[in-house]
Amino acid sequence: MGSLVPIDHAVGEVPRGTMLALGGMTLYRRPLALVRELLRRGSAEHTLLALTCGLESDLLLGAGAVSRVRTCYFGLEGFGLAPMFTALSSGALAGSIEIIEETEVTIAAGLRAALSGLTFLPARGILGSDVPRVRPDLKTVTCPYTRETYIAIPPLRPQVAFIHAQRADAEGNASLVGNLGIDREIAALADLTIVSAEEIVPTGELPEGRIDLWAGDVDFVVRAPRGAAPTSCYPNYRLDGLAVLDYTTACRENRFVDWLEAFLGPR
Repeated sequence: MGSLVPIDHAVGEVPRGTMLALGGMTLYRRPLALVRELLRRGSAEHTLLALTCGLESDLLLGAGAVSRVRTCYFGLEGFGLAPMFTALSSGALAGSIEIIEETEVTIAAGLRAALSGLTFLPARGILGSDVPRVRPDLKTVTCPYTRETYIAIPPLRPQVAFIHAQRADAEGNASLVGNLGIDREIAALADLTIVSAEEIVPTGELPEGRIDLWAGDVDFVVRAPRGAAPTSCYPNYRLDGLAVLDYTTACRENRFVDWLEAFLGPR
């Protein structure tokens, strides 16, 4: 069961070099406040896991906090490519980070295998693709009943999960107001789950039927108004497109460090 603590206390419990899973999707409900605090602490050598990576992930890469990436998408939607990821994964800086090729199938099956306590889950979807060629850890198995061949997806278990919610109570129950992504799965699997929330409500006052994260899966709760900005957090606020454009412009003009320092603010 979670406990309501200051953000520096919660993020201070994140060990160096962990597999860090991020909630939210693309440019929606990303845990920017938690990422900011992690970067302020100079934490590094993390493996980044996300169904989709966006601005928050590009900041982690650009700041040198991540050495390995596991995702099936990395970009800024209509704002174009993620500049730091693009720079670190191609051209002169290629090889600066390790990229483990993932798809929706491999992430979903890997999380389900871990949740089920299994050593793998079989999948058909990537048979015949190039994914097994670039993922030597993926093996084939033969069904004992039909003799069909499947890809065996190993379990995927993050050590730390960062999730931003619209509302939470002090015990860790939280409401995500739709578009859950893989938030419930990473919260259940992680050894340390930290939830930041726009609003902390009294225990028992979350709308009935809208508890998306159970307190038993949450270790710390942090009050963080606008904790997803500049990404959106429906219905609280919209995406700040001008801020995203300012970021891409800064990167294009080799001013990433200046943008990051302004984002981090006073120590």
